[in-house]
Amino acid sequence: MGTFMKIIFASVCVAFLAVKWTAPSFDADSLRGARVVVTGASTGIGEQMAYHYARFGAQIVITARREKVLQQVAEKCLSLGAQKALYIAADMANESDPNKVVDFALEKLGGLDYLVLNHIGPSPFALWDGDVEHTRWLMKVNFFSYIQMAWKAMASLEQSKGSLVIVSSLLGKMSSPFVAPYTSTKFALNGFFGALQHELAMKKSNVSISICTLGLIDTEAAMEKVRGVTNVPAYPATDAAFNIIITGATKQPELFYPWFTHFVTLSKDWFPAITNYFIQNSYNYNP
Repeated sequence: MGTFMKIIFASVCVAFLAVKWTAPSFDADSLRGARVVVTGASTGIGEQMAYHYARFGAQIVITARREKVLQQVAEKCLSLGAQKALYIAADMANESDPNKVVDFALEKLGGLDYLVLNHIGPSPFALWDGDVEHTRWLMKVNFFSYIQMAWKAMASLEQSKGSLVIVSSLLGKMSSPFVAPYTSTKFALNGFFGALQHELAMKKSNVSISICTLGLIDTEAAMEKVRGVTNVPAYPATDAAFNIIITGATKQPELFYPWFTHFVTLSKDWFPAITNYFIQNSYNYNP
């Protein structure tokens, strides 16, 4: 490693440690009785977030498309210590359902302290085949429903000095093959809620926004797509969920999980040719 690279590496490490050292401490008691909505909560990261919030004694509303699975998750949340665990089935591609979920939560909980937006629509892991309609549909689920729910909940979050938590992806920071529709929705999320962070700060709003950038997580849906296609390591959904919750509770503007994803996002600007080489060669693909 050359002298220049050593200096760069050392500087990045120092900056990373400084951020970690100055980050606000997490108070678990602050979540006792907190009124929380978690979307995409029937499986994966959303399900794990529901269980963590339950252990902290929160009041939870969970949503996804499958009512029977939601019922099972809600019952487990109650057994883990949730003060309330309610569910409402919703299809985020339906223009009325995002508002329906927020209205349900406001009615049942009397307000909101955390709105955690985590849901995604199914999308193929393959070369893009020109299907514009699928991309348009996916934008409704992965992007437009997010901004719709955020606006619907904003007044209640303002009143409670609450937090809006956006679960995004490393693929919303840097593009990658086989996920063109999905990555476009995550870029849109980062752009919109990054701009909204500025606007709320300029208005001196009580609402904080946390944008969570995740690498590959070992959810069943994700692993089914990438198994045998890439050797990129996957990280545990329960740990990702816990870090997302801490980020929202401490009102940090951004989370990178696992930690090295922050360095990966920087590499695309510092060393674009090298980064592109590694991205394209991290997949088992023969044309």
